[in-house]
Amino acid sequence: MYLSYTISDTIRVPPSEIGGNLKKTIFEQAKGVYESILDEDIGVVIAVTDVGKIGDGKIVPGDGAVYFESEITFLAYKPKMHELVEGEISDVTEFGAFIKTGPLEGLIHVSQIMDDYINYDAKLPGFIGKETKKKLTLKDEVKARIVTISLRGTLSSSKIGLTMRQVGLGKTDWLKIDAKTAEKKKKKEDKK
Repeated sequence: MYLSYTISDTIRVPPSEIGGNLKKTIFEQAKGVYESILDEDIGVVIAVTDVGKIGDGKIVPGDGAVYFESEITFLAYKPKMHELVEGEISDVTEFGAFIKTGPLEGLIHVSQIMDDYINYDAKLPGFIGKETKKKLTLKDEVKARIVTISLRGTLSSSKIGLTMRQVGLGKTDWLKIDAKTAEKKKKKEDKK
């Protein structure tokens, strides 16, 4: 889920930047401090979007910089349990597929790809359903649901687990295959 936050923090303006456009300088300094950081409570900071009120500057002895209490607004992404996400398959391995969900990458374990026995095909690379013949390969656009979240210190050590085994999830053309399968099943039952 994408959220906007406004916080108050002290931003250091280096001596070389004093005398210029203060709001622009604080904006650039805040970008360097906040963008791409990960916090368990707010998620991943994607972008600093605005600088609001700026307080009086304070000088610390021994440091030529000026410190300003500033209001900073930024956009963050925090994954939520059971949230639906859309994205592109960025990597496929024997144990599952990876999907880019905003600034984080999630794993769809092989057991969570579809309700069918599947085989990994290294030549594609991708997965093929044994009965349904559904395929999942690189660059496929998919819908998935978040089932596990582990945000730890850095983006690379954070993990998101996803599933596509629920109705309406997976590749969009899978819905057409599911509809045809349901129709055939219904016709078969009607004949009985």
